Amino acid sequence: MASSRPKSPTLLLIALFKLTKGVLLLIVAFGAHRLLHRDLADTVAHWVDILRVDPDNRYIHRLLTHLLAVTPAQLKAASVGTFIYSGLLLTEGVGLLLRKRWAEYFTIITTAGFIPLEIYEIFHHLTAAKIVILVVNVAIVVYLIGRVRAHK
Repeated sequence: MASSRPKSPTLLLIALFKLTKGVLLLIVAFGAHRLLHRDLADTVAHWVDILRVDPDNRYIHRLLTHLLAVTPAQLKAASVGTFIYSGLLLTEGVGLLLRKRWAEYFTIITTAGFIPLEIYEIFHHLTAAKIVILVVNVAIVVYLIGRVRAHK
């Protein structure tokens, strides 16, 4: 049953953004879960060979050093956390796609809840990607608050 709420291309874009992030994180979560049952060093070496990257490159070397330092407990925690976050994003995306009011409130709360963490991350390691993510999330929250207020 379709909602009687007005259609909005912006709401559709937000829904597709949330769904895309959710699906990508679900893939990452399954990948992390699969790594739990494998030798991480062998898997990393296999992908280095497939991608034909130079393991002596300082950036690749730093990445490999961090990857190989991950413990099974950390990998399991990352997998579980990623599954949960993926479910959250997929719930938001589907709800927004169906133009449900609860999804607008839910998205405002969850997206706004991560903004302080994003600001913290920017202060500790500034990157253009982190700034873009923060700006997009603030814009989503502001847009949805305006939409909710307009349709009371």
